[in-house]
Amino acid sequence: MKRNRVVAIVLMGLLWSTSSTALAYEVVDVIEGATTIVGTVTLNGPPPSPKAYNLITFPDPEYCGRISDGQGWRLLKDFVVNDENQLQGVVMVVEGVKSGKPFSLSIPKVEARDCQFLPFTTVVRDEHGIEVVNMDPVMHDIQAYETSLSQGTRVLFNSPLPFNPRHQRENIHATHKHLPGKSLVHQFQMSKGRKTFVMQCGFHSYMESWAIAVENPYFTFTNEKGEYVISSLPPGSYRIRAWHPSIKHEEVQTFTVKPNETVRMDFSLESPVRRWTAHTMQTPPRFTAAALGHPIFIEPLVEHQRP
Repeated sequence: MKRNRVVAIVLMGLLWSTSSTALAYEVVDVIEGATTIVGTVTLNGPPPSPKAYNLITFPDPEYCGRISDGQGWRLLKDFVVNDENQLQGVVMVVEGVKSGKPFSLSIPKVEARDCQFLPFTTVVRDEHGIEVVNMDPVMHDIQAYETSLSQGTRVLFNSPLPFNPRHQRENIHATHKHLPGKSLVHQFQMSKGRKTFVMQCGFHSYMESWAIAVENPYFTFTNEKGEYVISSLPPGSYRIRAWHPSIKHEEVQTFTVKPNETVRMDFSLESPVRRWTAHTMQTPPRFTAAALGHPIFIEPLVEHQRP
């Protein structure tokens, strides 16, 4: 009886392994008939006001205030548009590709610089992880989550990111002409149904970086004109998704591309112009430097932000 049970377990494991392998993305040469997708992403409506954070209420207000509005507020600008409302930083992902070119990215790199995570949007691969480096002379606290609208949020990891000793800690005017700090590399496994990854600093909550999990290398990011290009795609029928972390209603289009064909797929994303947030600018602010009991000077030496 025990032997039969062992055999059954082994067979189940083999079946699971076989099915998992069959579903995995396969790298093949894409030479003949390779296709290309091009397009532009536009924001329909004015971008919402950026979230605003009173630097007095967070650690390191003088250093982190090197990026601020000149009145002691840090603005989190999650929408970057040009004069024609074309949206930068949208992740374009082709879905349904079973085989094709190899991945050029294994583990994405996120940099903590001037108390902001760069880039704001990226991609991750399940079971591959992420690398975070600190360019700042202050300590950060990495809190990473996976989330979805239907299943909620789950903690992936929480790790301190020590300050960079190579930065001139006492020089508020110092630039980042130095080596990065020691890398923090974390591997993680996403739950079924959750494809959104978000990382936030536990000390400076205006530091955010977002990613979407991808299963193939056919993805890219829109540039400052909202344009994107995805090349070397095998002919076939697929879906393409335009993903931005602050837009809850994603747009997905289906398309069929023939050998050596270039297909244009433009997107118009609805702006969450009336979104609610607790992080709004208050005049006068509820807390001022007097709450700290000593004088501080917040100067936008790196970037003078404007709403």
